[in-house]
Amino acid sequence: MAENDVAVSLYAAHEKVYPREVDGRYQRLRNLAVIVLLGLYYLLPWIDWDGRQAVLFDLPARKFYIFWWVFWPQDFIYLSWLLIIAAMTLFFTTAVAGRLWCGYACPQTVWTELFIWLERWSEGSRNQQIKLDKSPWTWQKFRRKSLKQFLWISLAIWTGFTFVGYFTPVTELGSKLLTFKLGAWEVFWICFYGFATYGNAGFMREQVCKYMCPYARFQSAMFDADTLIISYDAERGEPRGKRKKTVNPIYEGLGDCVDCSQCVQVCPTGIDIRKGLQYECIACAACIDVCNQVMKKMNYPPNLIRYTTQNTDSRAHGSSKILRPRIIIYFFILLILVTGFLFSILNRTPLALDILRDRNALYQVVDGNLIENVYNLKLMNKDTRPHNYKVDVSGLPGIRTSNGSLEVPVDSGEVYNLPLRVRVDMNVIEKSANTIQITISSVDEKHTVTEPTRFLAPDPRNFQ
Repeated sequence: MAENDVAVSLYAAHEKVYPREVDGRYQRLRNLAVIVLLGLYYLLPWIDWDGRQAVLFDLPARKFYIFWWVFWPQDFIYLSWLLIIAAMTLFFTTAVAGRLWCGYACPQTVWTELFIWLERWSEGSRNQQIKLDKSPWTWQKFRRKSLKQFLWISLAIWTGFTFVGYFTPVTELGSKLLTFKLGAWEVFWICFYGFATYGNAGFMREQVCKYMCPYARFQSAMFDADTLIISYDAERGEPRGKRKKTVNPIYEGLGDCVDCSQCVQVCPTGIDIRKGLQYECIACAACIDVCNQVMKKMNYPPNLIRYTTQNTDSRAHGSSKILRPRIIIYFFILLILVTGFLFSILNRTPLALDILRDRNALYQVVDGNLIENVYNLKLMNKDTRPHNYKVDVSGLPGIRTSNGSLEVPVDSGEVYNLPLRVRVDMNVIEKSANTIQITISSVDEKHTVTEPTRFLAPDPRNFQ
């Protein structure tokens, strides 16, 4: 290497982000979101519902309890439906308000906020944390760092324990934990989920949003010029510069930005919103809150940093279009999906019926003039209680089963195989392929399922 050559690294070493504490309208909304979402996560497994855990995904029994509903693997369509609704909701909210999900409801954001609270409680404010990290190791530093790690690890373990509590009854899981009788898989998932929480929310934090989350990369595909974004008003704020409160910025040739850098200090991803829209911005609006506080102290108008749109900025602070084709399309698709999902859930029958034809023979003639088809019925009782079910057939004159009225007991979750022989007088058959209905209904409740099937017979012209 020549004497005057300079080695330049293409990779910058990571610098820890110390988000400054802020108070304001948007921060209070974020705090409320953290309390509500984490409250639901940690409390739901402990709610008792009809003698069982309100939300429990019992994999060994293949039962998924969600309050008064019980779902089975055969109901997987509802999970797919729900995921489609979630994706469409994300598209809709992103088109309207940008990265609203990232700033207020993403698990990474929510848990990171909680870990930051614990960090501030144990190590102090932003300036105190920076000073503590730069200071040599003392008993005071060791005590504060140890307390933080204890709180973080305890929360991470409790998070992993709660996660497993959605799959193993949480009271049973707690009893196993206290008596050291946890299964290998339970220990694995508690440790795995706890470690993931500890690593993501405690150490990686903004790096997950900046480098690992795919949403940051494709969000621009869902943005348009009327999507709400957080933006710095450069026309009003520039040229920035420090000044006293009593100084009139117009006389000094300055904009409203006092270059205090507090918008950078409160940002959880460490960006400078004054440099324009950046993919690292998670739309938490902390910079809006802190900037408004500074503007208030300086007796300047608020909203130097604000929620706005690109069209609003380009129209000299005019209005933007909320109702536009993309939003309307997303809204109606989402409305149809949610309406259909709720209608299907509310009208769901805890009984399933599958009909399989006997492949050994299309039909057979019995007792001289009766055409018989053989079916294998699979009855699944998706209720939490056993039921007796009766079988009826209809669709052709005089249709009946070979053994008359049928009534079978089916236990909860049981798939009952029932061979069924259906007979019809050949004299009433007008074509070789006929549609009939097989109906299964419970004796004690009004659970009824009707499925169509084909009844085959020889060509009527051959026996007329």
